[in-house]
Amino acid sequence: MKLFQLFAFVLVALQLQSVLSADDQCATTNLYKCPSTTCNSTILVKDCLECDGFLSTDAITETCFDRKLLNGKDNPSEDYLWRDVAGLILWFCAAGIATACGVGGGGIYVPVGILLLNFMPKPSSGLSQASIFGASLGGLLLNIRDNHPFTVKCEYRPSEQGGTKIESCEMDAPPDTDKVKYFSRPLIDFDMALFLAPMEMAGAVLGVIVQKLLPNWLYLTLAAIILGFTAYKTYKKFFDTRAKETAKREAAAAAAAAESDAPEGPEDTNDVKSAGETDQADEEHHEESETVDELAVGDSDGAEMEATREKLLLKDARQLPGEKIIGLIVLWFGLIALTFLKGGKGVDSVIGITCASPWYGVLIGIQFLWTMGISCLFGWRLTKQTAEKKRVNYPFHPQDVLWDFEKTRFYAFFTFIAGIVAGLIGIGGGMVLGPLMLVMGIHPRVSSATTATMVVLTSSSVAVLFVTAGMVPWQYAVTFFSTCFFGALIGKKYIDGYVKKSGKASILIFMLATIIAFATVGCIVTVLIRLSESNWCLEGFKQFCIVKDEDSDEDMCMINKALRL
Repeated sequence: MKLFQLFAFVLVALQLQSVLSADDQCATTNLYKCPSTTCNSTILVKDCLECDGFLSTDAITETCFDRKLLNGKDNPSEDYLWRDVAGLILWFCAAGIATACGVGGGGIYVPVGILLLNFMPKPSSGLSQASIFGASLGGLLLNIRDNHPFTVKCEYRPSEQGGTKIESCEMDAPPDTDKVKYFSRPLIDFDMALFLAPMEMAGAVLGVIVQKLLPNWLYLTLAAIILGFTAYKTYKKFFDTRAKETAKREAAAAAAAAESDAPEGPEDTNDVKSAGETDQADEEHHEESETVDELAVGDSDGAEMEATREKLLLKDARQLPGEKIIGLIVLWFGLIALTFLKGGKGVDSVIGITCASPWYGVLIGIQFLWTMGISCLFGWRLTKQTAEKKRVNYPFHPQDVLWDFEKTRFYAFFTFIAGIVAGLIGIGGGMVLGPLMLVMGIHPRVSSATTATMVVLTSSSVAVLFVTAGMVPWQYAVTFFSTCFFGALIGKKYIDGYVKKSGKASILIFMLATIIAFATVGCIVTVLIRLSESNWCLEGFKQFCIVKDEDSDEDMCMINKALRL
């Protein structure tokens, strides 16, 4: 009997060697007790995600359990109750702020999910994706009804007075009259979303591949460095934008004061007003160098050109452009189909493909062709549309991007790089694309609405993948999805209302920079905690492909049965 027990202990040692990878220099000997229905006993696993039906981990008792939401009795500790309550409150508040800025908030949800909710990294990432999906969907329902902050005003005058006068102004479009028409535009730039979203996804695919090779401490450190630099640049953009807004308000106040003094000195007042208008025009020309020429459209245009211009204005004024929405839906279905076929984020492929299979590389290639092909198609359409608009003297808005081959190539490249960064450091594209759009000169409200729409595409597919694979408890996924959905609806509504009323769009830039800064701190805290738990041992690079042994559960059952003899 002693000989048999000795043999059993040898088997346990061999099993531990297989569970703890030999090339993992910093692996700990922590194994978690998993209630096994296969061998009617408790087995030891390295990750509770390998424990069917008991996917949550309690690090204190080192057990795997079936976690219940807002339940202090069935969970290992009553602390889980107050953690859930605090998490729901924090998620509700964060969703409104993050959605108003056009980011998903994953840079906050993931570290807080680990530190506060006591989830392991993979379930925390899955819960984050479900939360981002809920928040971005709530923001989309609000954004899709809002109009662009600028309106095109077409005033039809007799030919002797110069004909049609067209101008672009920041205002809500009033009702049309016989002589004046107003053309608005959706707040979401669907054309830009169709062009940039696929390119960002293509970059994220490459970023995730590189991330598989990096140890946790290294990619979290890279995340902190990149996000810290992004926060610095975004804060700098905030101060610049706020200074311009302040100067604009002061100029408007001075013009109003000069106009109120008109009866006392008409000639001098006119001179002051003209000088003010000249200074303001010079400032606008400096800020809108590429678009100001197109805003001043005279009556030398022919009837055919004027008809084409109005047709383009009417086309852009559609609040729900059908063909563009269909394009986003097709992109989403292709993305989610490839995600399920290939697997990823710790989730197995639905058709059983592993990273060791040659079909894995084929699916990655198809993913690149799918995303980059759609991006190139809509980038070509953007340049063609812009050329047509220039031909008919289309009244471009301030902060519009006048697309040509050079600009599409430039922004496609940097969006691809942004996608690589997002995939590499494990965050959503909003935290990278948001600041990029601000650098492009896009209006902060348009930037936040467009990036939020792009976040819906990526977060929804990944969230469905995590939940259907059972990596996130259904109760948590549905509850936090709903919490973020309503938090986004309420928070974004009031924040957008304040921005619209005050005219301080820079507040959105400030909140975006602050969210990125919090994410930076979260990454630093997480990496320090993880390093302290591993006695400050720095892991080396990981293997790209590790295929799990399907017979590991049966082997572990045999070992446990042997030990009970």
